Amino acid sequence: MKIAVSSTGPTIDADVDPRFGRAQYFLIVDTDTMEAEAISNNNAVGGGGVGIASAQLVANKGAETVLTGNCGPNAFSALAQVNVQVITGVSGKIKDAIEAYKAGKYQAAQQANVADHFGSPQGGGGQAMGGGGMGRGMGRGGGRGMGRGGRL
Repeated sequence: MKIAVSSTGPTIDADVDPRFGRAQYFLIVDTDTMEAEAISNNNAVGGGGVGIASAQLVANKGAETVLTGNCGPNAFSALAQVNVQVITGVSGKIKDAIEAYKAGKYQAAQQANVADHFGSPQGGGGQAMGGGGMGRGMGRGGGRGMGRGGRL
C-alpha cells in the first residue's frame, strides 16, 4: 500500500510536516517494502489553492492514505473526492509515524482539522507569519462620494 507523508525533508528520517498543503516535501512510502520516494512540493509557496494542488500531487502518485499534522478543508475535500484517507494529528519522525500507522494506532479523520489558509501568510492560524498592523488607517477618506449612482 502506498501512503503519502507530509515531510520537512526528503528522507524517512525527517519529521512529519505539520502542514499538508504547504509541506516542503511528500514522501510516498510503500508500507510493505518501506521504499520511499521524495517529492518536492512546489505548491508550498503558492498563493492560493495549494491544498488542492498538493492533494492532486499525492493522489497522482497513487497514495491511498495521507499522514500529516493538519489538513485544511479544501485539501481534505479534494482527497476525499479521490478516495484518499486522511490521518491528522501525526507528528515526530516519519519512520516512527509509519510504524504507528502499520500498527493501527491512527484513526482516519472525518473532516479537516484546521481552517482555510492554515500556515500561509494570509492567516488561518497556526504557523502564519506577518501581521502586526494595528489598524491605524484612521478612516480619512472623508466620504466625499457624490452619490450619483442612481438608475441607468
